Amino acid sequence: MQEEEFDAYLITSGVSIFYFSNFYHMVTERPAALLVEPDGKPIFMGPLLEADHLREQTKVVGDSYTYLDYPGEEHPMKKFAKWLSELGYEKAKIGTDNPSGAGGTMGYVGDPLNEILDEADFVKDGQFIWDMRLIKSKEEIALIKESAKWGNLAHQYLQEYTTPGLWDLEISLMATLDATSAMKRTLGSDYITVKGTRAASAGFRGQVGWKSAIPHSISINRFIQEGDVLVTGAGADVGGYGSELERTMIVGNPNSKQERLFKVMMRAQNAAVDALKPGTTCADVDKAANKVFREAGYWDLVRHHTGHGIGIQGHEPPYLDQGNDKELEPGMVVSIEPGIYELGSAGYRHSDTLLVTQGGCEWLTYYPRDLDSLTII
Repeated sequence: MQEEEFDAYLITSGVSIFYFSNFYHMVTERPAALLVEPDGKPIFMGPLLEADHLREQTKVVGDSYTYLDYPGEEHPMKKFAKWLSELGYEKAKIGTDNPSGAGGTMGYVGDPLNEILDEADFVKDGQFIWDMRLIKSKEEIALIKESAKWGNLAHQYLQEYTTPGLWDLEISLMATLDATSAMKRTLGSDYITVKGTRAASAGFRGQVGWKSAIPHSISINRFIQEGDVLVTGAGADVGGYGSELERTMIVGNPNSKQERLFKVMMRAQNAAVDALKPGTTCADVDKAANKVFREAGYWDLVRHHTGHGIGIQGHEPPYLDQGNDKELEPGMVVSIEPGIYELGSAGYRHSDTLLVTQGGCEWLTYYPRDLDSLTII
């Protein structure tokens, strides 16, 4: 704020509000914002229904300005403008992730804040908050490591319960229930979920059998059966932070084609991990995995880049993409998940969460990756 000569900073993104205040709320059509001033605690502006929730979650926030609901007799954005004027920012220079003052979700409509408070100078500065989140603190890394531990347990249950003749959803619910119960009982009353009701979870997201070749499949309309390739996912919510653990499992003894594609995917992931170190770029990591796929003759089966940052959100910068020249730095936490997908046959992807360190990288997820360990007999 000092460098840019901002008088204040207005944050409207729900995730960014959480990052600055430890207040996580359900983002709806009702606009909410956090006003960061040069001194003192941030000020909350938002719906009345979040006021008690805010006080229960955090002591970081100071004053609260609330409205009853949207659209209200007086639109919330007009109230935002009035409150900013009362606080002395009617003609201020305000940095913000969104000059309109609201995210515009769930059918929200309203005049932009920067047009209502037209004597103030709202400066769009969306990259600043993302840049702050690139390097994880020791505390953030500890939360992600704890998430990886419970994601590992959830995946153990998932693999143990996977049986031909069951729906993928049944297996996911059983694994998620048992892992969440174990996590809640072990961590005790000091632990609460931030983002939902499931502490730890695991599932398939519809990547079963031939649909394993659709990276973001949703569901499948049949039971798991012998010969299926399964692409899994597991993680846990710890303090609002998460990790990413994905594995390719095979039901029954793998055939020669399944074994070959599995091993190519593994070589690509290993190559990407070898390239993950300070001084190299995001592009270098992606290109290392892509080189394996090209040389093996499977470039036409690639559907996405090698990985992405992870922390508060499942996907966040830095993105490990061949077009991204961002240099890697110690403290970045990323997924490494190169995959290949043959439509009508199967898809193959492992995903692990890794920390960039001074000397290279550290694996934060640790579930077995080899084919024998992931074959379900």
